[in-house]
Amino acid sequence: MLFLSSCYPVKKYYLKPISTDEAEHLVSKIDPRSQGLRSWNDISCAVKRSLEYVSKKPPYKKVYSKYIDLTWGDLKDTLEELLKILPELDKNPKLLAKRFKWYELVPSPLFTGYYEPLIEASLRPRPDYPYPIYGLPKDLKIANLGKFHPKWKGQVLVYRIEKGKIRPYYTREEIEKQRAIENKAPKIAWAKNLIDIYFLQIQGSGRLLLPDGRIIHIGYAGKNGRPFVSIGKILIESGLMQPEEVNIKNIKKFFKKHPKLMKKILYQDPSYVFFRLLPDGPIGAMGKKLTPYISLATDPSILPLGSMVIFFLDLKEIKNSPFSIKGIGLSQDVGGAIKGHRIDLFCGFGDKAEAIAGGLKKEGRVFLLIKK
Repeated sequence: MLFLSSCYPVKKYYLKPISTDEAEHLVSKIDPRSQGLRSWNDISCAVKRSLEYVSKKPPYKKVYSKYIDLTWGDLKDTLEELLKILPELDKNPKLLAKRFKWYELVPSPLFTGYYEPLIEASLRPRPDYPYPIYGLPKDLKIANLGKFHPKWKGQVLVYRIEKGKIRPYYTREEIEKQRAIENKAPKIAWAKNLIDIYFLQIQGSGRLLLPDGRIIHIGYAGKNGRPFVSIGKILIESGLMQPEEVNIKNIKKFFKKHPKLMKKILYQDPSYVFFRLLPDGPIGAMGKKLTPYISLATDPSILPLGSMVIFFLDLKEIKNSPFSIKGIGLSQDVGGAIKGHRIDLFCGFGDKAEAIAGGLKKEGRVFLLIKK
């Protein structure tokens, strides 16, 4: 055992301080056009959304001390400083090196992507729209376990009460096949295709294309607390698809060709997400609107909500995406599968967004910035 442990050292995760000189070299490479912006001033609305969120937090309370001591006040000061220099940043990007301390996230995080899907749905039940999209069930309970013991801080228990006893909440199979929440949750819409609901749940928000041509937003309301199991992984391990084939478009094609296998495979993922209709969107974990190629879903214990980063990500290998991102990112969302040094880039709405999000699985460089 000692021999094996010496041969395979455990990876160390940390924030590495970057000198001002090195930061100046890095900042010379950033470009707002790489994020679809005309100017750095175009991100002011996104920055203000983050600032509204952190400004409501106790300024002296620590966000975390896993890598460095950081308070909500530090995040507020950082965002205020960024807003202050945005009008000057196009001509003088070195201000980012002069006004902020830089910390590189080591090892480099893995980037994946998510987007806002468009699915065909109806707000009323119809024969050609047979699959209900559920709102939050009235019997779903959530307990903050950190209130019971410090070692459970940040953990929640999702459950239901049955005959006076705590039970895990219903699985995907129990909800969809056995109709376990038929009279316990509102049906907010009905979808034409079951697989569309599944991918809507993976993304967390989307848009509904109604029969009359109208488009409305739909967003995350809660989940059943069950662990997520990737159907892509199931398809690979079952020998039904090759690893390089697994993406959203190909999975949809596979189930269209093999419809009898769809439910059998989907039910192997017990997790389930509930939704709500929204006047606008998509909305992230802050309760604020997300911005394509700016908004990031992160693990709050690594990059807390409200964090500002500089990131470098090569997307040239992805079809229909001949560019790289070299710019400013804002931690504005979280995700059930986003743990540790993994970051989800919000790619927006439409076919291009779907192609980029579906094909993105690559390491990038990320630097946390804090006002000096």
